[in-house]
Amino acid sequence: MDRRTLLAGAGAVGVSALTPGGPAGASAGGDPAWRAGLDDLHDAMAARVARGELVGIVYLVAHRGRVHVDTIGTLSLNGDEPMRRGTPFRIASMTKPVIAAATMMLVEDGRLALDAPVERWLPELAGRRVLTRIDGPLDQTVPAERPITVEDLLTFRLGHGIIFDPSFQPPYPIITAADELQLVMAQPDPRSPLHPDEWIRRFGTLPLMDQPGQRWRYNTGSLVLGVLIARAAGRPLPDFLEERVFRPLGMRHTGFSLTRGEASPLPGLYAANPETGQLEPQPGSAPDEWTRPPAFPSGAAGLASTVDDYLRFSRFLMRRGVHRGRRLLSARSVRLMTTNHLTPEQIADAGPFPLAGLGWGYGMAVSVTPDQVSGPGRYGWDGGYGTTWFNDPHRDLTAIALTQTVDFLFNGASAEFQRLAAAAAGPR
Repeated sequence: MDRRTLLAGAGAVGVSALTPGGPAGASAGGDPAWRAGLDDLHDAMAARVARGELVGIVYLVAHRGRVHVDTIGTLSLNGDEPMRRGTPFRIASMTKPVIAAATMMLVEDGRLALDAPVERWLPELAGRRVLTRIDGPLDQTVPAERPITVEDLLTFRLGHGIIFDPSFQPPYPIITAADELQLVMAQPDPRSPLHPDEWIRRFGTLPLMDQPGQRWRYNTGSLVLGVLIARAAGRPLPDFLEERVFRPLGMRHTGFSLTRGEASPLPGLYAANPETGQLEPQPGSAPDEWTRPPAFPSGAAGLASTVDDYLRFSRFLMRRGVHRGRRLLSARSVRLMTTNHLTPEQIADAGPFPLAGLGWGYGMAVSVTPDQVSGPGRYGWDGGYGTTWFNDPHRDLTAIALTQTVDFLFNGASAEFQRLAAAAAGPR
């Protein structure tokens, strides 16, 4: 699997974490089992930092009114500036659940409908053609059997997405064409230079990979949703999110761009050298780039946020759309977002990566079988730069881990974090 695939933001529903400060801490309260569980979590994550597997991490575990935050390590490799609770992170694909919530707000406003063809707002996507073979030439197509719907975008069954098959060389023609059009369909960086109207125009020149509704494919649905939201709302995506999501939830440090003061402590991006195993800096968006609004605010991977801001969004979902007594989204919409919509065959067709046997709701994964973390019904998602989150509504448990070390998602750290965060919460 190549580096761009890793950075696409795929992974299992989970959380990882590390932090500076002491184990457990004041937030552990008086419960010995809770304190002991948090000690185990801290020790495990701190050991990964000590071994050089992670540069630094901020993580949070919230359970039935208790909130524990821990920080470990530094902002940069060989640096001395520590990770802090308010450190901002490029959350990459953890943007997707936020975009799904914004979409459902427009559905409740009556501006969108789940079963409506998206060509009503995105005429560039009318009259779709579909490849006869995924690896075939772009002119070998058949007509789409039906239009793409809003729900197809939310469930990633629109008929287009990332192909996790690096063994095919040269790349599939459909992937090469998207690259040539500067659509940036996978990795968060470098960002597409295109404005939303031009982006959707160029995307509309490509055929689909599958018939709409047929198969789950990662990422593209959220990219298109970002353009759709702006069209349906009649204002830019960042403005709509600020008005309807960030400001009402008190997410003051989340956005597609940041103030200079907020952007300056963005951690460096790192991944392990496959030959030496040592962490090395990776190209990515520099802090200065985050002080300017992007040409294309990516609904798939474009946000930066902090652990406390994302907790506010997580609690909003856990409380079925209510924040501080004010309903921002109906319980039905939250239920649709956090319920699996894929068939067993579609889950199996997604392969071992990135779903890994999980289902998919709207913009996030949903567990469908018991595992070491929880029973069915846990939901959340990861970000390809090394961030992850889940809610377990059956135990009122939230876990969030923010790093900027890509390998966190693939070297066992994320799975370990999930298991230990769940163990700290006690029996299911």
